[in-house]
Amino acid sequence: MMINKKIDISVDYAAMGVQPSPRQTTLTTYILDDRNIQISMKKKRPVVIVCPGGAYAFTSEREAEPIALKYNAAGFHAFVLDYSVAPSSYPAALCELSKAVKYVKDIAEENNIDRDRIFVVGFSAGGHLVASLGVHHSRPEVLKFADVTEGENIPAGLILGYPVITGDETKAHMGSIDNFVGGKEEVRPLSYLENYVTDKTPQCFIWHTFSDNAVPVANSLRFADALEASGVKFELHIYPNGEHGLSLADETTATNEEGCVSAAQNWIDMSIRWINEFEQ
Repeated sequence: MMINKKIDISVDYAAMGVQPSPRQTTLTTYILDDRNIQISMKKKRPVVIVCPGGAYAFTSEREAEPIALKYNAAGFHAFVLDYSVAPSSYPAALCELSKAVKYVKDIAEENNIDRDRIFVVGFSAGGHLVASLGVHHSRPEVLKFADVTEGENIPAGLILGYPVITGDETKAHMGSIDNFVGGKEEVRPLSYLENYVTDKTPQCFIWHTFSDNAVPVANSLRFADALEASGVKFELHIYPNGEHGLSLADETTATNEEGCVSAAQNWIDMSIRWINEFEQ
């Protein structure tokens, strides 16, 4: 059995001065039901919160439920965040993700969740959102509009798949960055996530393909360099071949033959191992 329901994760968009998303923002639960397991046999489970990609213009179904179910199969609870997209802009989606992390922490005891092993997984622009949480979690506007206190919205670690990281036009996916900024040029510096990494940024698992021609591999490399400079542990995998948006890189998520890349399919198993071996 699985507890599968949608939670309203919306925030006060008018108060933060942004337009609401075209559709309701929700957190979908994929909670493994442990109610029939003997108390003595229960072990608290890790959690992943999945943020699909989509250039902050939509959220990709290929990077949503298929990912959650893979982590379920490894014994983890999972959640999928359908966050705000254009014409909504910063800080809406980041506040929703912050609220989602707090929500998972708040329901931990009743759902057999390990509060010390809550991880956030993001792909492409979803990776930008996840990495934004890693570096901007304590910004006053985020805490205020997510209605969280400092620390409540910080996960144990970040898992980044071919993430958008930089606002540098020579390496950026400008569609994602422009939608993140939403016309507010004072926000644009915040899109250069590599500039905001500190020793308070959570540990990271990062993967990318060298041949990604939509989000250059330099995005992951820049973030890894910044993590190293700040003394933050990370694991980084660069596969030589593969188009952008691979998701699981197999026939379950591919839309064409190029979306099946056997060499890259092990990223999910390696991330599961990383979570199981995770040390603060």
